Order: sequence, then C-alpha cells, then structure tokens
Amino acid sequence: MNTWLFLPKSQTVQSLSRRRIVVGGAMAGLTATLGTAALKPRPVYANAHDAASDAAILNNALFYEHQAIWAYGFAAGKLSMSDVGQAVKALALKNQADHMAHRDVLAEVVRSLGATPVNAESSYDVSSYLQKGEGNLDSDVNIAKLALALETDAAIAYTAEVAQLKNPALITAGASIGSNEASHATAIRAAFVSLGVDIPIVPSAFVSADTRESWILTV
Repeated sequence: MNTWLFLPKSQTVQSLSRRRIVVGGAMAGLTATLGTAALKPRPVYANAHDAASDAAILNNALFYEHQAIWAYGFAAGKLSMSDVGQAVKALALKNQADHMAHRDVLAEVVRSLGATPVNAESSYDVSSYLQKGEGNLDSDVNIAKLALALETDAAIAYTAEVAQLKNPALITAGASIGSNEASHATAIRAAFVSLGVDIPIVPSAFVSADTRESWILTV
C-alpha cells in the first residue's frame, strides 16, 4: 500500500491538479441524481411486515448518510489553506452535497413507510479508522485517506443492505446510491493521482469486503 505523496512543486501544476480534483467531484455528483426518482413515490407492499423491514434498512442507511455529512463537515475545518487543502475541501463539499441529497430522500421514504427517520447525532466515532491507519486528521492528505475509507465502506454497506430490501423500486434506487458512494471513492483516488501518487484510479472490478484493501490508502 502506497503511503507517500509527491506534491507538485510548480504552481501551474498545482492549479491544474486542483481543477482535476474539482472536475472529478462534479462527475461524481452527477450520478447522485440517477435513480433517486424511484424513491419518490410511496412504495407498494403486500404486507406491513415487509414495509417495516424496508424502513429499518433505509433508516440504517440514513444513519451512515448522517455520519458522512458530519465527517465531511468536521474534516473540512481541519484542512489547510494550501492549494492541496482547498482542492480536497472542494471535493469534500461536493461529496457532502450528495450525502445530503441521499439523506433527504431516504428520510422522506422512511416517513412514507410509516416509520420515523433516525436523527443525526452531534458527532460520530471514527476512531476505529484512525487506529487502523486508514486516514487521520493531522494533514490534508490523511484527511483525504479517511474520506476514502469511509466512502469505500459506504459503497460496500449499500451493496449488502440493498440485497435485503423487499421493494424492487427501492432496490434499484438503493443500488444507484451505492454506485454514487463508489464514485466518491473513485474521485478521491483520482485526486491522489492528479497530485502525483502512482496508484490505479479504479483498483478492482468490484467494490466489496473482499477487495476493500485495494481501495483504501493507509497513512
């Protein structure tokens, strides 16, 4: 696992890298609009048990959307004012905006199923990631690595959760959100490449628990 970063020394190269990072985030954000329309109408169920089951699954996904929104907001305040720090911040805010869109739609559907959406907490514990060296809050680079680990796990979690949903429309929409989480991870890896890190942008044909180590970057 690569744990180093070769930062461009030329201001011109830094500006180009920053533009690439922002464009990567914009492309990731585009996919957030795909599939969420399927979540808008109230899903139809044959029985109340299936509706309650899907509501519980979506509430679990909503919890992690709240966590992602908090994590990006918390980390953004710790990024430096350097070109790299501000480029990472621009990408982080674009990813955060996607998570906010996911949050709003998921909460709406949970309510439509007769359940109460889980509320956001004041803070979330990411110490397990820090302890494993899957990012940190001590530098722009390590904050980006932490975001990468969180997005990778979000993509993996959606794959597992979507398989348990009962309603076909929700399965389709949930899979779309999961693919958006994977695009976030891809955009972050592309940002590292634009800053001179020699890694593949897409390291595996799958985003799963089995391939997780190939997606994340350790400190």
